[in-house]
Amino acid sequence: MKFSNWFTSWFNFWYVGIVVGCFILAAPIGLVFVSVCFPLIGIWHQIYTAIIIDHIVNSLALAFGVGVLVIIIGTALAWCIARYEFTGRKQLQWLILLPMAMPAYIIAYTYTGFLDFAGPVQTLLRETFGWQYGDYYFPDIRTLSGAIIMLSLVLYPYVYMLAKTAFSEQPASLEEASRSLGVSASKHLFKVVLPLARPAILMGAALAMMEAFADYGTVQYFGLSTFTTGIFRTWFGLGNGIAAAQLAAMLTSFVVLLLVIEYLSRRKIRYYFQGQKPQQINRQKLTGSSAFWVPFICVIPVLFGFILPVIQLFNWASKTYSKQLNSEFWLLLWNSFYLAAIAAITAVTLALLFAYGKRLNPSKTIRFLVGVVSLGYAVPGTVIAIGAMISLSWIDIKINMLTEGWFDVSVGLVLSGSLFALVLVYSSRFLAVAMHNIDTGLARVKPSMDDAARSLGHKPLQILRTIHVPLMKTSVLSALLLVFVDVLKELPATLILRPFNFNTLAVKAFELASDERLMDAALPALAIVSVGILPVILLTMLMDKPSENSKQSN
Repeated sequence: MKFSNWFTSWFNFWYVGIVVGCFILAAPIGLVFVSVCFPLIGIWHQIYTAIIIDHIVNSLALAFGVGVLVIIIGTALAWCIARYEFTGRKQLQWLILLPMAMPAYIIAYTYTGFLDFAGPVQTLLRETFGWQYGDYYFPDIRTLSGAIIMLSLVLYPYVYMLAKTAFSEQPASLEEASRSLGVSASKHLFKVVLPLARPAILMGAALAMMEAFADYGTVQYFGLSTFTTGIFRTWFGLGNGIAAAQLAAMLTSFVVLLLVIEYLSRRKIRYYFQGQKPQQINRQKLTGSSAFWVPFICVIPVLFGFILPVIQLFNWASKTYSKQLNSEFWLLLWNSFYLAAIAAITAVTLALLFAYGKRLNPSKTIRFLVGVVSLGYAVPGTVIAIGAMISLSWIDIKINMLTEGWFDVSVGLVLSGSLFALVLVYSSRFLAVAMHNIDTGLARVKPSMDDAARSLGHKPLQILRTIHVPLMKTSVLSALLLVFVDVLKELPATLILRPFNFNTLAVKAFELASDERLMDAALPALAIVSVGILPVILLTMLMDKPSENSKQSN
């Protein structure tokens, strides 16, 4: 009886905790959708006639352009790495992932400086051919097409990682069956291999398209009218939070529609491999000209998506570091570090509580609530920031009304003007990243361990802290690292919610680049990229494990 009462009390504790936590994290997104109930006819007429059509057209063109390009690049790279053996393949496996460490807004700055009139490319052309201004045509990168290319260069790893896994896991028996039926290699690729990998490829493309919808730094710097730039202009230019929230709701609707389309595209697709673990396909060893062209093709995205931008950043930083390495830079570094650390610890702690709560009470209600909150990663940071600012500002007003009435003292912006707002938005935005790692690690812990610990009188929180966390050490650390780096690179939410006189590396790089001080922006940009390489190394180590079983054919 005592054990039953003990379990019931802790069951209720976790249940109530998950419900309250999910409500708090989902409130900013929910408020954005509630905003559509407040009609603003005059403002909407002004927005509609001026910019709304451009927002829709440019946002859709940007997202679908990125989707097509990342499918082409990521699928081609995944096929080469998964199915062929050639010199440098092992090195290329992790080099291909390096562009993930390069935020899109940083690569946009570097290529603008690299390709503009005074940049090294056009300067070399003029010196080589003796051209003057007006003697030649050079394409402008600050266009919609340029933004699609910039985003695709850093987002194609989403497709590459999922497609490579899909290609590697396909059994050799399928290829043997195709050969026995006289099916050519190209026909086998398009009729068997790609259809089997289609769910993974489309999922990667959907993730890249959601990032394109959420991008602010690149489109703002290129002067494009998209939903994210429109939200900022409406919020800061027109000073209307409700209208900005309604634009954010429209943007989120497009993201939700994209998720629905991606789900429907694979809803009826089911592939099963029966029996024992299937034999992996032997990688084909390349000879002749193919041994040169395949590695060359694989290097091109890495060259343009990481190597050239980093070289340009180092070149600029070498000219400005003496005046940039001052107390302001170290303060920016410290602000960025401890903000990312606090957000990562908060997100991972919540992920642990939610994941273990699902383990204690695997009801449909709990799974639904946690699933809804985990969708925050699909929602642009701008949207969550707008919802958080409106809701927290309202709470701050009520707090100040109470304190002034009781103590005749105004406490100021306790929530909306502090780091609390940023940590709340980061936790809502990146909880899914932490949840994925924690769920994976928790699934490896046998339920019998929980039963044994409970029989010895341990409470669930003790079991989580003393048994599960040590066993899931790798999953917890990887979750902390991934959230830390994501927070470090996050720009739009930080721009909206940062407290007065508080700056980060991402915001500083954006501000300097917006003022066309590209050389001065190089050092903070390099710091972000350097830290961003850490999760790339982690991903490479994780991806290498399954590939160890693949055999090389001679």
